[in-house]
Amino acid sequence: MAEAGRQRTSPKAVKFLFGGLAGMGATVFVQPLDLVKNRMQLSGAGAKTKEYKTSFHAVGSILRNEGLRGIYTGLSAGLLRQATYTTTRLGIYTILFEKFTKADGTPPNFFMKAAIGMTAGATGAFVGTPAEVALIRMTADGRMPVDQRRGYTNVFNALVRMTREEGITTLWRGCIPTMARAVVVNAAQLASYSQSKQFLLDSGYFRDDILCHFCASMISGLVTTAASMPVDIAKTRIQNMRMIDGKPEYKNGLDVLAKVVRHEGFFSLWKGFTPYYARLGPHTVLTFIFLEQMNKYYKNFFLSG
Repeated sequence: MAEAGRQRTSPKAVKFLFGGLAGMGATVFVQPLDLVKNRMQLSGAGAKTKEYKTSFHAVGSILRNEGLRGIYTGLSAGLLRQATYTTTRLGIYTILFEKFTKADGTPPNFFMKAAIGMTAGATGAFVGTPAEVALIRMTADGRMPVDQRRGYTNVFNALVRMTREEGITTLWRGCIPTMARAVVVNAAQLASYSQSKQFLLDSGYFRDDILCHFCASMISGLVTTAASMPVDIAKTRIQNMRMIDGKPEYKNGLDVLAKVVRHEGFFSLWKGFTPYYARLGPHTVLTFIFLEQMNKYYKNFFLSG
């Protein structure tokens, strides 16, 4: 029976599944940081006065006005996003990484890792955009006056209402900047993680264990944060925008960036850096640690003799 189970289990299918489960597990821990990051990026939009002075001010304001449950607003959308986006991107990345690994075990070089990461990220982003739109809207809702809130009860309610009220294409609103962000994030995150892990192992001071995975993930998270924030703020504002007199607030991602620089200053493109890294760093750490442990368990349990 055990042997039959091993034969029925597709390693590729398992890699897709593990990627999504790892991302969902990490999201449970970092969802509050995602909410703060989104609120910070929307603060001051349209040349309005900034609602939050700092990340800590944002956290205090959310807890004071929306309660402890408010800090986990949009969790269902965050979980669905990971189930779609992360499952696809990590599954594709792992499969392509193995495909381009030489017969003697030599891994792909840095540029090939980056190319694999960009391909995996763009594909995953397209699949995950509907959940991403729901996540942005749900996490942003609490900052609006009560009469202007969308009031989605969960991610599925959000998807159904967006389709019914605004048309099915709304589910892919901001798809281009979302895919652009994913290309940047995955080129930076996946490639820098693999490269950092390889560097740490080659140094002779680390073994292939959780400490190594943690250090490589934190390095990867810092590189990714710095590289992807401008694209992320464009994505966030487009997905949350409303129609004004029948016209959208922003024409495209470049229009968002231009308006942010003009009205809020150049460094506002990195607005919310602290919660973004505080969210991305641990999420990267937890995702890769969960993924590494699940892969190890799978190899030991299913693939060992």
